[in-house]
Amino acid sequence: MPTALQLALRRTLIKAITKHVEAWGKSQQGAARKLGLSQPRLNTLLNGHADAFGLDMLVAIAAKAGLQVRVSAVRRYRTG
Repeated sequence: MPTALQLALRRTLIKAITKHVEAWGKSQQGAARKLGLSQPRLNTLLNGHADAFGLDMLVAIAAKAGLQVRVSAVRRYRTG
């Protein structure tokens, strides 16, 4: 079961991919072809179903869309 952080990361990637794909102005079929996905699978992504995709898959789709994904890990601030 994904953690809240994993779902938040998935949603962030889905939003970025969706915005980018919609800017292409292509049909879903054309965009799906460009991304190497079926049209129903792209539709699932565009409808924001974060539970249907793993982070690795979303990173791969983002790369095919021409997006650069960056990850930053920082140490948490501890009190006391």
